[in-house]
Parts: sequence; structure tokens; C-alpha cells
Amino acid sequence: MKDLDTQTVLDNETVDILKDAQKDAGEERITLRDILNMVLYVAGVLLITWLILTYVGQRTDVDGSSMENTLHDHDSLIVDKITYRFRDPKRFEIIVFPYKYKEDTYYIKRIIGLPGETVQIDYEGSIYINGEILAEGYGREIINNPGNAAEPIVLGEDEYFVMGDNRNNSQDSRFDDVGPIDREDIVGRAVMRIYPFNSIRLLSPKE
Repeated sequence: MKDLDTQTVLDNETVDILKDAQKDAGEERITLRDILNMVLYVAGVLLITWLILTYVGQRTDVDGSSMENTLHDHDSLIVDKITYRFRDPKRFEIIVFPYKYKEDTYYIKRIIGLPGETVQIDYEGSIYINGEILAEGYGREIINNPGNAAEPIVLGEDEYFVMGDNRNNSQDSRFDDVGPIDREDIVGRAVMRIYPFNSIRLLSPKE
């Protein structure tokens, strides 16, 4: 009888050991599955982030004072990269485009002239579109140097004339190193300032 009882105890202990081993193995399987899920999750987040930054929008920082008083040095902006896939850029929108003479350098300027228009600036600082004075209040001050726009500039079917709001401290379409901007070179439009936090606001043009 004792032998039978001893055998029963041993059998129970064996069952418990097997259960513990199965439990440990199950925990290991769960851990491995969790790690795999985490890897897939991180990969998915990175992929979505890349798609957003490449095709939808990105953050960019202002470097310099050419867009004062609208934008200031070190402002952080959100650039919308998808809207122009569905419609044309509009006058007075603020756009981002690459500076063609320096790699990884981008300019932020405001659209003044649209494709097919004739742009001219006189020595009193007035901007003319197709012979008529452009009514706008974005310039920080009166333009002192009309640059190439002292003579009429006829824009091509995909060209835009851009200027900084700080008109006397801006390299823009008035000058040879920038010139008119091709539509295909426009990265996107600045839609919101997100820093400094006390200056957060949308950058939609005035109607």
C-alpha cells in the first residue's frame, strides 16, 4: 500500500513538473510572439512616418529674416506636400522650394505671380500683374530694388514669381539666382506655424 501511495505521489509530482515545463514553454512562446509583434509595429510606424514625410507633410524650420514680419528666424512650420497634387498653387500662398545653387537648402517665399502672367515692379515699389497694380499688404516695407522685375517678366505656363515679405532683405524671383519657380520644384505650402508655442497659427492667405 505504501508503495502504491509513493508511486501516486511521484506521479503527481511528475505531472506538476510537466505542467510547469509546459507553462514555461508557453510563456517563452508568448514572449517571442510579443517581440515579433513589437518589431512589426515599429516597422509599420516607421513606414507610415516615411510615407507622411515623403508624400503628405513635414516639419521645417525658418532660417533667416526674409519672410518677416510673417515668419521669423527659427520658427517651426508644417509644410503640406499633398494639396498641390490635386490643385494649382494660389497667389499669396507661402511655398517651400529648393535653392538650385546649394544642396539641401530650401527657400520659403510667397507666391506673387501666377503662370502666364506678366510681373513688373516699378521704382516706387508698386507690383504690377498684367499691367495692373497688385493690391496686397504682405510686404514689410516699400520695395527699394525691383531687380529683374524692373522690366516685365512673362511667366511660363508652369512658372511662379515669388517674393519674401521682407522685400528689401530677400533673395527671390527678382534676382537671377532664384528667378521664377517651376511648379515641379515646389515641395509644398507652409500651412501652420507650430513654434514658438505662443505664436502657433495657421498661415492661410488673407482673402
